[in-house]
Amino acid sequence: MSSNTKPLMTYTVLIVIVMLGLGIILAQLTRGYFINIFEQRIELESQYFVTFLERFKEDRDISKEELYNFSEQLNTGMVFISASGERVIDTVEAIPVIDEKEVQEVISRVTNGPESYGEGQMIDNIFYYSVNEEVIDIDGSLILISPVNALTNITKNIWLLIGFTLLLGLIIIFVIGYNIFSKYIRPIRSATNVATELARGNYKARTYEGHFGEAGQLSQSINILARNLQEMTSSKGMQENQLEAVINNMGNGLVLIDERGYIVLLNRAFFETFGGQQKDYIGYLYHDVIPYTAIHETVQKIYMFEETVSENFVLPVNINQKHLEVTGAPIFSEEKRWKGVVLVFHDITELKHLEQMRKDFVANVSHELKTPITSIRGFSETLLDGAMKDEKMLEQFLHIILRESGRLQSLIQDLLELSKVEREDFNMNVEEIDVQRLLNDLLPIVKQHADKKQVQLSAFIEGVTIIQGDSSRLKQVFMNLLTNAINYSEENGKVGIHFQESKDYVTVSITDNGVGIPEEEVPRIFERFYRVDKARSRNSGGTGLGLAIVKHIVEAHHGTVRVESVIDKGTSFHVEIPKKFTEN
Repeated sequence: MSSNTKPLMTYTVLIVIVMLGLGIILAQLTRGYFINIFEQRIELESQYFVTFLERFKEDRDISKEELYNFSEQLNTGMVFISASGERVIDTVEAIPVIDEKEVQEVISRVTNGPESYGEGQMIDNIFYYSVNEEVIDIDGSLILISPVNALTNITKNIWLLIGFTLLLGLIIIFVIGYNIFSKYIRPIRSATNVATELARGNYKARTYEGHFGEAGQLSQSINILARNLQEMTSSKGMQENQLEAVINNMGNGLVLIDERGYIVLLNRAFFETFGGQQKDYIGYLYHDVIPYTAIHETVQKIYMFEETVSENFVLPVNINQKHLEVTGAPIFSEEKRWKGVVLVFHDITELKHLEQMRKDFVANVSHELKTPITSIRGFSETLLDGAMKDEKMLEQFLHIILRESGRLQSLIQDLLELSKVEREDFNMNVEEIDVQRLLNDLLPIVKQHADKKQVQLSAFIEGVTIIQGDSSRLKQVFMNLLTNAINYSEENGKVGIHFQESKDYVTVSITDNGVGIPEEEVPRIFERFYRVDKARSRNSGGTGLGLAIVKHIVEAHHGTVRVESVIDKGTSFHVEIPKKFTEN
């Protein structure tokens, strides 16, 4: 049985019980009423039967036929039993509906049982009345027996009437109850179910609004509430997702500390900087899981002064170091109550690196320019002081001035070139290039230099491969790498150039068996003016800017340059360039 039909069934059972109780009460009342009527009637009739009995005993002018006729007219049989137990008179036969067995049971009750005279009794469908002995002068017992079929019929009619009334009442109750249930109970239950779903967090639940009166208003109000809750939840969820996306995709680390000092929120950038997982930090005191004094001091200053505080500290990462700036600010509620602290970690390593590069660049440029300018000025002053009169010394000094001015010119040229390739609006003349042909064109140029140093130059370049790029810039890259390989090779050394092709890239490798580069110096060789062996580099005529220019040109082609080097065994530069050039 569904919960929707329980009230209707409950009311129906209640009505049936009430109607059955009413029927039983009416049947008992009717039975008692008719018994009283029968008792009064038979009590009155008993006087006539006593008179007939006395006349019959006195042998007057009355016969058994008259007694039978009288019993038949009154529909009441008479049985007289003498003191000896003999049935003297029996007119029950005049009443055919009375059975002999019933008569025998009545006689047995009257003669053997403690029956009360002057009171009527019922046995099944007959009513019997024993006349009081005081009324009869003759010794014996007079019993009057009358059928009560009318009482049975009336009882049946009462039950039929009650049954019909009950059926009609049930139909009416069902119709009215169903109508009330449909219009009032069902919408209220539907609204209750929807309210329960809303309480559980299911804001998509809705109820039917096609009801009347207050139930319809309730359903409509519930649906309006559900829609508003759904919109609020959707908006809140969207805002939470947006806030989470913003926090997790911040480039800076974020830490939220509550008023008791426990960490409650971290973002992805924090884990990338400090390592670990959320379970290692969330729910712990900040000074227990973040082992940096600068951070502790920052938080303490915020708690103490309730204002924004910034500190710098160094975070060691393997063999490198990260420079971080932590900025903390207090958090207050709208009621100006203390809620906690928010910390933001800025990675300023790149800024520090750029600042150091700027300082190194200024120092290196000053140093590189100072040497040739000092030489030119010194020899010029010497010539002006009289040395020019000595033709041999004059020629020697002029050669030195020429060499130093050429070196100064090369330095300025490389600086201009580096400045050009580093500019954001740097444009290249992109065209289709036969890489093998470009490399083969470079070999005769560097062959003379290699022969001069007695360096063996070998090339492993085969096939035809077409790529997109700036041919003049790529020639500059490979020329610079080949020249460096020859310059840093010992006499009778070997320099090789190898070409490899893959699906989307070409790789040109330039190797030598020279002095090599220390492992700790490899990450810095592409910095401006950085020299592994400063004296030898300067003597080789280098400016210290060649590899920086190489790196920028390769990156402009969206390629990469890698270095492999072993001390006293040689160095390999691998330049990987995509076949198709794509604009940024």
